[in-house]
Amino acid sequence: MAMAIHTDVEPNVMAACAKWDAVVVGAGPAGAIAARQLGQHGASVLLVDRAAFPRSKVCGCCVNASALRTLERIGLGGLPNRLGAVPTGRFRLFVPGQRISLPIPPGVSISRRTFDWALVREATVAGVTFRGATSAVLACVDDGWRFVRLSREEGVETVAARVVVAADGLNGRLIRNQPSLAPSVDRRGRIGAAVICDRAPSYYEPGTIYMACESGGYVGLVRLEDGRANVAAALDPHVVKRSGGLGSTTAGILRRTGLPQIEELEQKPWHGTGTLTRRRTVLGAHRLLVLGDAAGYVEPFTGEGMAWALASADAVTAPALQAIACWQLKMVAIWTRRHRQLIGRRQRLCRWLRLILRYPNLMGAAMWLLRIAPALAYPITHMINAPLVSGSTGPPQFLSGKESC
Repeated sequence: MAMAIHTDVEPNVMAACAKWDAVVVGAGPAGAIAARQLGQHGASVLLVDRAAFPRSKVCGCCVNASALRTLERIGLGGLPNRLGAVPTGRFRLFVPGQRISLPIPPGVSISRRTFDWALVREATVAGVTFRGATSAVLACVDDGWRFVRLSREEGVETVAARVVVAADGLNGRLIRNQPSLAPSVDRRGRIGAAVICDRAPSYYEPGTIYMACESGGYVGLVRLEDGRANVAAALDPHVVKRSGGLGSTTAGILRRTGLPQIEELEQKPWHGTGTLTRRRTVLGAHRLLVLGDAAGYVEPFTGEGMAWALASADAVTAPALQAIACWQLKMVAIWTRRHRQLIGRRQRLCRWLRLILRYPNLMGAAMWLLRIAPALAYPITHMINAPLVSGSTGPPQFLSGKESC
């Protein structure tokens, strides 16, 4: 039975609302793929994002082997090559006084401006309606609808959806004021920071992911399809405050680990995030499902965040279609459990790696072991890059026949 919810929705407001099978909030990779998959199954879908597209976004430029397998599974395997993505196959790790180079399963690096806009276009090809420069907040609920208030330059409107998909990222606003969905934030977690540099020393070669680590944080660097260098970091807030800013902190880590300096680092405008590591206990509410970075996040290393986003977007297809047909209370619990099963093991691995990176002695010992026996890295790189199988490529079944409406 669907849950009956009594609200103050006026009949004339309900009649005037544009009605959609699904409203997807957030047009990053998770939201765009979720919207595309629903559109391909015949659902009417509205995809919105508070940014005007195409827009620049500096984090998440590494698409690892796991993410590429998800793209292949949903019919977008050729997209990165068409966009000129740079193949990556080597990982170079630097700590003070030590360095090591390791092969990794083939991935690609590509700017988020190019990649995200291409995914949005693929969604529109599937029949999705896209609105950029549009902010969204949850409004009231009714028996068969969830209402969303949209704000754009032209004004404010309320739309109704059979299901709302929250995919608006780590600092999303859609569910910020929902107490039952408040995340638990790691008080010792690091903050994220990123910048794209037009000029970087030739030492930083295309196809290699560089990572510099010390006790106060770590910095990753990779070349993009246009030759620019994408620099991303996870930093301890107190270290940033002591060092005088994101750029100076990052430059200091590169210097102390023996990597060439990038002159632009301290002059460029940096983009920062809140605490990276956070977790939501419940991934939904009445006619609402949460996925991607909005569902929880752990400090990433070489493209794991993108892999988690794409896989969860594919996996949400079946529950969202079931919700459109007939919402049931148990859907939130089932989706939460399925999401945990899909990416929980990978996130636990990243938590352990994060702990190692925090302690110089542990990191030094790990580097010494890897130099002696590089094959020891294989189980970790294999797990990180192995396919995340959501099972949504078959018939869109979420609940068993006895449980469905």
